[in-house]
Amino acid sequence: MAAHSEGPITIRRVENKADKREFVELAYRLNRGDPAWVPPLKNEVFDLLTPGKNPWFEHGKAQLFLARRGERTVGRISAHIDALALAQPAEQGMGPGTGNWGLLEAEDEEVAAALFAAAEDWLRAQGMHRALGPLSISVWDEPGLLIEGFAEAPTIMLGHNSPLYRGWVEAAGYRPAKQLLNYAVDIVDGFPPIVERIVAAGEKNARIRVRRVDKRRFDAEAALIMGILNDAWSDNWGFVPLTDSEIAHVGKKLKALVFEDLIRIAEVDGEPVAFMIVLPDINELLIDMNGSLLPFHWAKLLWWLHKPKSRRLRVPLMGVVKKLQNSRMASTLAFMMIEFIRRDAVRDYGATRGDIGWVLDDNQGMKAVADAIEARVNRVYQIYDKSLG
Repeated sequence: MAAHSEGPITIRRVENKADKREFVELAYRLNRGDPAWVPPLKNEVFDLLTPGKNPWFEHGKAQLFLARRGERTVGRISAHIDALALAQPAEQGMGPGTGNWGLLEAEDEEVAAALFAAAEDWLRAQGMHRALGPLSISVWDEPGLLIEGFAEAPTIMLGHNSPLYRGWVEAAGYRPAKQLLNYAVDIVDGFPPIVERIVAAGEKNARIRVRRVDKRRFDAEAALIMGILNDAWSDNWGFVPLTDSEIAHVGKKLKALVFEDLIRIAEVDGEPVAFMIVLPDINELLIDMNGSLLPFHWAKLLWWLHKPKSRRLRVPLMGVVKKLQNSRMASTLAFMMIEFIRRDAVRDYGATRGDIGWVLDDNQGMKAVADAIEARVNRVYQIYDKSLG
């Protein structure tokens, strides 16, 4: 990342389409030299930032900022406030008076410091007394700053940033609030014998049924899964409930990446109580597209989506209803879903590795599952906070 430290820095708000285009394009310029950075599709970034396209704006508001030296754009940041996050208990990480920032890109530390100051001033003016970040833009999008695991490109829906940013964030007075872990696990040869025994016992249990999703009933299945998610994660640090319109939006966005044999719903005594979503790693394709499907990338994408061959898969979401958590049944269901999907993924998709994340650093249940299948932490994300008093 080249530094251009000459001249004073000016900060301006993003106020029109040209400004927003500048905001989006900057990430592609500053990260072009990083072989592990995966350029997101630009239309998806614009949708993330646009009220009417992103239902988050039904309960949140955001201000985007650009930093310039002379005529050169040298940085960007978002500041945002989520009314649903403000309504959460403070002991769960969000809560009253907590605003957020994210989407940081900066050429050097001086630029980053000016951007933090602008975001913090905006949050204070909105009545916030604490800044928590980075979130891009919701906690459900790309939370956390990558602090370990820079050598390898991330899998789908995981963020990536310059290793310099950690020092700049901490120099601005931010302190670690929570770590999010991503685990990698080799899946070709199966899991240790103890996991195989648990799965075999579960398969003999007449109370348990683990089924694939039915894509013909996509909307109903998505609503069912997200209902389990909102219950399963409701006590987690940083939890903000997904609204009906957000659930519909996520479903629409991910529908092309949903394959029935990569998503499982577990039922106990006929009641759906757990789910696991696995997505093929479209980043393997996007890394060479520079954020655009034109002129010919769309054909490659459509061909891949027909039946992807994906070396890596990612588990972005899984959950067990609260009433079963910390029970033997919960771990049985988790291992069964993981193993059933593993078998199909290796056979039908050519997958050799799975990623599981994000996992909160205090989620002992998921960490125990990861340890049991001999997964290893390969990326660590950190969320920071700072008092604005």
